[in-house]
Amino acid sequence: MRFQLLGPLALADGPDTVVLQSSKPANLLAALLLHANSPVSAEYLQRAIWGEEQPATARAALQTCVLRLRRLFSQHGVTTAIDAVPGGYRITAAPPTLDLLGFRDRVRRAAGLDRDPEAELCALRDALSLWQGSLLANVRSVVLHRDEVPRLAEERLRAVERVCDLLLGLGRCGEALVDLWTATRVHPGHERFHEQLIEALYRSGRQSQALAEYRRVKGFLLEELGVDPSPSLRRLELAVLRGEDLGPASSAAPRVIRGETVALPAARRVTAPGAEPSTAPDAASAPAPGASPGTAQGASPVTPQAASGVMPQAPSAVVAPGPTPVLPQGGPPVLPQGGPPVLAQGGPPAPAQGATPVAAPAPAAGTTFAPVAAPRVEPVPAVPHFTGRAAEAAALTARLTAPPPPGPEDHRPLTVLVSGAPGIGKSALAQHAARLVRDAFPAGQLLVRMTRADGEPRPADEVAAVVAAALGASGDGRALLILDDVVDADQVRPLLMLRGEAGAGPGPAVVVTSRMGLGGLIATHGGWVQRLTTFTEAESYALLLTALGAERVEAEPRAAHRLAAVCGHFPAALRILTARLLTRPGLRLADAADWLGDDPLARLTLTDSPDHSVSGLFDRALGRLDPRLSEAFTHLAQGPPTLLDDRGPDDEGPVPEAVREQLADAGLLEDGPPGPYRIHDLLRAHVRRTARIRDRRTEKV
Repeated sequence: MRFQLLGPLALADGPDTVVLQSSKPANLLAALLLHANSPVSAEYLQRAIWGEEQPATARAALQTCVLRLRRLFSQHGVTTAIDAVPGGYRITAAPPTLDLLGFRDRVRRAAGLDRDPEAELCALRDALSLWQGSLLANVRSVVLHRDEVPRLAEERLRAVERVCDLLLGLGRCGEALVDLWTATRVHPGHERFHEQLIEALYRSGRQSQALAEYRRVKGFLLEELGVDPSPSLRRLELAVLRGEDLGPASSAAPRVIRGETVALPAARRVTAPGAEPSTAPDAASAPAPGASPGTAQGASPVTPQAASGVMPQAPSAVVAPGPTPVLPQGGPPVLPQGGPPVLAQGGPPAPAQGATPVAAPAPAAGTTFAPVAAPRVEPVPAVPHFTGRAAEAAALTARLTAPPPPGPEDHRPLTVLVSGAPGIGKSALAQHAARLVRDAFPAGQLLVRMTRADGEPRPADEVAAVVAAALGASGDGRALLILDDVVDADQVRPLLMLRGEAGAGPGPAVVVTSRMGLGGLIATHGGWVQRLTTFTEAESYALLLTALGAERVEAEPRAAHRLAAVCGHFPAALRILTARLLTRPGLRLADAADWLGDDPLARLTLTDSPDHSVSGLFDRALGRLDPRLSEAFTHLAQGPPTLLDDRGPDDEGPVPEAVREQLADAGLLEDGPPGPYRIHDLLRAHVRRTARIRDRRTEKV
């Protein structure tokens, strides 16, 4: 029997895994396992279970939680004991029985293989394989998510950093790029990942992409924090601009292992001619003055961040400043009134009574800490002029209002996935259906934005913590969540496990909107899929009638149909078109159709809001793709339609079916006919237009 902390809290026995339900005993178990083999004070455990404001009966209730845990262990044949020690409790575990200890043990063994980079890389990959998703996604403890999760996430980030250093040192830049594309998007404020990505791109001969990545991170830092990139990033940009030889990459770098810094020669930094190399230590590798990595026998645990001996540089669950949620007796977090639910920004908690405080390390000069804005959780808004999708809306509302199946499935949330191409109307349909069924969800309906304004995905554990707090503040009955613009399945899985304590009934119903097919999510968690395509001709005409008015449209019905055809019956294009026509009430629809047909991509944009454009929408969608998929799609869009066939033209050869399937899953290829796939005319025209502009710029250079 094994305990799993590196993901949802679970018990595993061979291939069988039991994910624990959110409850106070689960909070207790997580707090004990996070400090396995050390005494944990009762005061700390009470804060982990109830938060900073505890009920008067907290000490007695803690004993009840311990008894419930012991009964749970007995039911599942767990031989691990929870021992009472002076002032608290202790649980005993070893690397084979607790994945967190197993991860740390494998990382320590990898540190001893520094003379053999291949062996060290293999050992670190093995350690990282123990991570199974968002940390403690089913543990609804504000204290643990605030104080413990960032520290654990930092341990994983350091291992990922080291893996990428090793890959660069071995000359395997292509493999490093696979990890770095994901790492930089999930942790946009982690500058070391961006530095590695730029170096990997440049060493792969992709100078323009390396410079584009530097511009992207520079823009993010200026917009979000008002600071410039670090000196090492600026020196790297200068070296790329000058086309300098970076020399052989070094895989030697300091590694931090649970409060211990393993000192190795510093990784080679690229220094421009005449520039002074940076000598400031990395904040994450500087040990705390006088810090001790362990907890003395019989003492309460020290503050979680101080216990690690490192200051997290870019934790995955940093939360925005705001009012602190409190945990009432026996209930989930309740937010103060006024404003959206956000978790309080907090430093290390005060040590439990009797513990020795440990000083936190001072950050090095120039170190940048990147706070991440709390995800937006808001009531579901109405959709103005919602038109069409009658069959899809009826099917979606029927699914949401159907009674849940009997038995254990009552505790699994109902999930409906609305997928399709960018701009196809997924969010509008989900919000419209939610408004239609609001009476079936008395606890409320919440819209959760899963991406930031720049399209970057929000970390799953960050979203899970805030949504858990919002659900705790909702009323009685069932709630409905709309998870809007989900990037991948890992963002969703933690939220599908949010529910009340055992016996409290089913969790919230969840509607997911995503450009991705998310077939793996449906396979593992069940649910229904509603995939949207473009409007029918009748739906497009109805939208023009609703938005522009019957008098204007029915006066020129043929011109209205021409306008819809030029827009390719694409909902986003039609919305932009109607907005432009409403600002020109005297423009005849026939003249508008001629004007639009000359250059639809350039004219399907709002001049006072450039972000609202068909070209911008497609650019953002293509920007999310892996670069290899983006190149494949550009090749398909520029070539003849027969490239989408299984065999392809004789002179071009087929595009692999796996690549076409991934592009279809991303919403960029539509189902045929003709053939199994096709590309929407507007999207094909956009790719070709972009390629022509790029070629003209290249010719000028």
